[in-house]
Amino acid sequence: MIFNMAKLTIDDLIKIKEQYKRTSTLREGGWRAKFIIHMGTCGIASGARRVMSALMDEIASQNITDVLVTTSGCAGLCSHEPMVTVELVGQSPVKYIHLSAEKIKRILTEHVQNGKIVQEYALGIGCETTY
Repeated sequence: MIFNMAKLTIDDLIKIKEQYKRTSTLREGGWRAKFIIHMGTCGIASGARRVMSALMDEIASQNITDVLVTTSGCAGLCSHEPMVTVELVGQSPVKYIHLSAEKIKRILTEHVQNGKIVQEYALGIGCETTY
């Protein structure tokens, strides 16, 4: 069986390059903040897609251009889903739990834009380590 696969164009390659740059620039100082939406099966079942959609809509409506939204798999804390980890340049990451569309908008405003962690939604601050 022969498959006819579409050939990549220069525009396709530029889009791939830009997507890669968007996912790597937080480390390099290009992004002020990064939201990691935990999208394992448990997160999706608990409403992570609605949380991500609300966040993306809010970022678009406010024309915010220096915040990256990305996804990850399960964080291993299924009973706390939907969860999001927020990373701000130069600060420890914060893991937020039991989120909704309204809660994620509040996190965007209070934590990312105003620098104040939303304590009542936060599970913990800092990186997980195995050592």
